[in-house]
Amino acid sequence: MAYKILVVDDSATMRALIKRTLTMSGLEIERLCEAGSGKQALDLLTKESVDLILADINMPEMNGIEMAEQVLANPATCRIPVVVVSTEASQTRIQELKTIGVKGFIHKPFTPEQIRDAVVEILGACHAEHV
Repeated sequence: MAYKILVVDDSATMRALIKRTLTMSGLEIERLCEAGSGKQALDLLTKESVDLILADINMPEMNGIEMAEQVLANPATCRIPVVVVSTEASQTRIQELKTIGVKGFIHKPFTPEQIRDAVVEILGACHAEHV
């Protein structure tokens, strides 16, 4: 199964790095979408369906937490797993993310293996739930 993944980060460099990491990971990728803010991501999700969202926390317009809350509260998008990729790794922050329904957390800086392993684990678990 080929996946559609949305990468949300206000840094074009970080979006490119994550997209390159996913492309080189060996995963079957149908499409990699990108957005520079949570607001742009929500706009994109009205036109495009994705299998997974990888999002930063600190972004302009709408941060990653607000975006995740809206994605997970919307019946049209609530089944899309959200994984946060951020430098904010306090236990309080991670617990807050779990409470709102975020499926995973990847700490920046990350290795390509951490991105690949998290995506494989979460997409595999989600696929198994829907089979």
